[in-house]
Amino acid sequence: MRLNTLQPAEGARQERTRVGRGIGSGLGKTCGRGHKGSFARSGKGKIKAGFEGGQMPMQRRLPKIGFRSKIAKDTAEVLLYQLERLEAGDVDFAKLQAAKLVPSTAKQAKIVVKGDVTKAFVLKGIAATAGAKAAIEAAGGQVQE
Repeated sequence: MRLNTLQPAEGARQERTRVGRGIGSGLGKTCGRGHKGSFARSGKGKIKAGFEGGQMPMQRRLPKIGFRSKIAKDTAEVLLYQLERLEAGDVDFAKLQAAKLVPSTAKQAKIVVKGDVTKAFVLKGIAATAGAKAAIEAAGGQVQE
């Protein structure tokens, strides 16, 4: 084998189709675009995704239901009984992260009722549901938001 005899495999390289080069080429005059219509025009051959020819599109015909809060993905839920792992006293977001009660991706936390609490906690900068707040205060703690 010599460098001057190298060439690509058969059928690996195809020549570009040249359109608009006369009747004899088979792609003269309209160049394979047909007569009139949006696909015959230059730069107009694209139809937007979901376009149904002027009919009301599917995504607009269907009813819109539900709601996904953008805050919810940044907020971690901490169950009431999980607070028992911490020592009584002041509890802030940094303490919850140190105890691995909230993931590192969370930006804020909220205490939710599940189980009960016996220690007196003072929550600082942490949200709590009404039931969780009542349970914490019943145990001798308080919630400062």
